[in-house]
Amino acid sequence: MSDTDATRRRRTVSWVVALSTIALVFDGYDLVVYGTVLPTLLADPAQLGHISPGQAGALGSYALVGVLVGALAAGGLGDWIGRRKIMLLNLAWFSIGMGLTALTQNVTAFGFGRFVTGIGVGALVATVGALVAEFAPAGRRNRLNAIVYSGVPAGGVLASLLALVLADAVGWRGLFWVGALPIVLVLPLAIVKLPESAKWLAARGRDAEARAVSERTGVPLVAEPPVTDRVGFPALATRALAWPTALLGLMSFAGLLLTYGLNTWLPKIMSDNGYGKSYSLTFLLVLNLGAIVGGLLASLWADRAGAKRVVVTTFVLAALTLALLPLDLPLVALLLAVAVAGVGTIGTQVLIYGLVSNYYPTRARAAGVAWCAGFGRLGGIVGPVIGGLLVGAGLGGTTAFYIFAGVALAAALVTALVPRAQHADVPLPAVAPEPA
Repeated sequence: MSDTDATRRRRTVSWVVALSTIALVFDGYDLVVYGTVLPTLLADPAQLGHISPGQAGALGSYALVGVLVGALAAGGLGDWIGRRKIMLLNLAWFSIGMGLTALTQNVTAFGFGRFVTGIGVGALVATVGALVAEFAPAGRRNRLNAIVYSGVPAGGVLASLLALVLADAVGWRGLFWVGALPIVLVLPLAIVKLPESAKWLAARGRDAEARAVSERTGVPLVAEPPVTDRVGFPALATRALAWPTALLGLMSFAGLLLTYGLNTWLPKIMSDNGYGKSYSLTFLLVLNLGAIVGGLLASLWADRAGAKRVVVTTFVLAALTLALLPLDLPLVALLLAVAVAGVGTIGTQVLIYGLVSNYYPTRARAAGVAWCAGFGRLGGIVGPVIGGLLVGAGLGGTTAFYIFAGVALAAALVTALVPRAQHADVPLPAVAPEPA
């Protein structure tokens, strides 16, 4: 590779990673901002009308249902129409959904706005993994995926901090308008700077376009041997991919169950264990910051040792630290355990997206990531429900932490069963130029 090609590739990969990360920061912002405004909506019926606790829980789940729909839809289309189109469409879709939600005047419209926004969130989460995997150098794929998917917990931190700083000044509607900013801040840049994947173009038989993109971006052009003519979700049902797809889906289910279960109930459980309300934000910040820092460090190891081995290890770490949380630990030790639990839960889910993105061949990559993001989102719904049932039954946080620890240990065993990926990238054969 010439110096010029290397420079072009670094610039292209930087733009792809930056735009994908910013998109997921806003995704994480959307998924957390509802929780920050919920006390206002519950306390003031003048905002949207009276909202019962049961309705509040349902409103929170509408976005997750939308995420499931969006992820599966993106997987069905992404392997057919390309990564770039899905990315651009859903940056706009997500932003419009946030803006419409900010304008709503009743509970029904608000719930519909959350569902619509969730579709865009799910499509972006399912698309950026495939996009980054097809642009990143082989030895840096896990760390770049970790950077991108760390945008989700970073967005959660951003939502918490902006709610503290801006809520009184702009109100809950203003916080939702912040979530609509990608359509004016990110989408125009993405239109100009985000190329289509040359690997996807080559996999679809569009070799001339693939070569043009490769020359313009400096990304070496590789293709995969045609094993089957099935594309997208049908490819996941083939003998080679069906079993690993089931295992990877269960991994993502467990990772998101732990992520949402802890983010939802950690403050309440720790409060029941004797810690004051002032610690609620501290525990959540430590959990998510631990996930970001630890996930990035673990991704460096994953690029050397393989993502599967690292995910097994971090799931085991989660099981151990979650089992320690109910104990009467000194505050410093408790915060350290929470940070490590963040690595083993939220950070592990970041690594899972990287593993999945690089596991599938190009013809099934978007569908594979979408399956794991969509099926895993069911775990995101189940996790808070488990915590709520246990707390409501008076079983306390100890039982919840032990159940979450058991889920993490089971997920480590499932991960160990995932077989080695069967596909490999090979150079695209050169084609003589057409005569003038």
